[in-house]
Amino acid sequence: MTAKNLDEIVALAKRRGFIFQSGEIYGGLQGVYDYGPLGVELKNNLKAAWWQSNVYERDDMVGLDTAILSHRAVFQYSGHEDTFADMMVDCRECKHRWRVDHLKNGKCEHCGSDNLTEPRAFNMMFKTRMGPVEDQDVFAYLRPETAQGIFTQFKNIVDATSMKLPFGVAQIGKAFRNEITPRNFIFRVREFEQMEIEFFVKPGEDDTWHEKWVEWRYEWWKQQGLSETRLKLLTQPTEELAHYAKKTVDILYEYPHGFEELEGIANRTDYDLGSHTRSQSDFNLSAKVKPNTDSTAKLAILDLQSNKFIVPYVIEPSAGVDRGVLAVLNEAYTEEVLGEGKSRVVLKLKPHLAPVKVAVVPLARNNPAIVEKAQEIRKILQRLGLGRISYEDTGNIGKSYRRHDEIGTPLCITVDFDTVTEGPQYHTVTLRDRDTMQQTRLPIEQLSAYVREVLF
Repeated sequence: MTAKNLDEIVALAKRRGFIFQSGEIYGGLQGVYDYGPLGVELKNNLKAAWWQSNVYERDDMVGLDTAILSHRAVFQYSGHEDTFADMMVDCRECKHRWRVDHLKNGKCEHCGSDNLTEPRAFNMMFKTRMGPVEDQDVFAYLRPETAQGIFTQFKNIVDATSMKLPFGVAQIGKAFRNEITPRNFIFRVREFEQMEIEFFVKPGEDDTWHEKWVEWRYEWWKQQGLSETRLKLLTQPTEELAHYAKKTVDILYEYPHGFEELEGIANRTDYDLGSHTRSQSDFNLSAKVKPNTDSTAKLAILDLQSNKFIVPYVIEPSAGVDRGVLAVLNEAYTEEVLGEGKSRVVLKLKPHLAPVKVAVVPLARNNPAIVEKAQEIRKILQRLGLGRISYEDTGNIGKSYRRHDEIGTPLCITVDFDTVTEGPQYHTVTLRDRDTMQQTRLPIEQLSAYVREVLF
């Protein structure tokens, strides 16, 4: 079973050091969160799994890391200055402000009043001043998405790598949106991280590639442990498409607050490269593209079959890292009744996502031989490069097991008196499985191979 409500996830996240409210000692900064010691491990593991699948395991993908500060012209020509807005209203009674599409029955969520202002557009991009002189015309944007950095570096990537169509560029990075009403913990926030791919294809082949990417991304989330019963696909209605999109399919996950978007896979056509390219009259570009007189780049690629330059179409799988973390936490959260009035909370995370891969626990922390052997085993396992190996020295074996159940550690290794006793029947440790709670003995010399097999 998953968490019954979001409060259970929030409580676990804070109690065990996954996620904290940013600036909490000063009352907190709304819509901004910090990842704690375990949260940063889980988040990094999810990003590493995404990078492994989409970059290292493919020959048609390269990586990129572009700047957060973005030239204003980028978002003028991308259409964000004109269209990247939500409709908002103010409640005249309690003065709270809301996104129109978040209201139920047209009433204020805070006081229930229907005495609201007329809806008005609110651009969600953050501006920041550039340079030492305060000039209203000299500013940059904090990027609201990572995609535009890929598009504006398209020519440099092609020149540097000699990639041929079809190929993709992957990027993981921070983005910022001045959300009117952040909500549902880390689901909708003002500072977040994206895992995005821009996959460039020949015009006319875009529909086929779009279908492939929807299938691939859906299967990848299942591999991260998300249940198919809590995943579904939704094709966005034409009237709800973003200004750049020909078609978008959303992967929805059933969070504690309901089905919401986990990842969107969009067919962006040639809108973006066309918007940023010069000599647009040379190409038969999307009708949405507006003339560009400022760009110095020709964002096109030579088609070897026709020996002509073309502006590729783009398929964009875009996932929120934070939404992914929330989905994984919710899916893994399990409460089990053990009998005799006892129960436990366990995070049944996939081993490759677990913040701590193995906990090494000395049975007696006041026994120098046991402590020394436990620390030695931890160092040996850490050198395997499988992730974080923890040395757990609480002095209470039962509490150690429960703590590691709750943070999702797949395997606990207990070092006891038999481990440090001389003799052929000794030099063994106790291995405890997180999910089954079964315990087995294993010789120390077999430990590294066993851990490799269990975790990967």
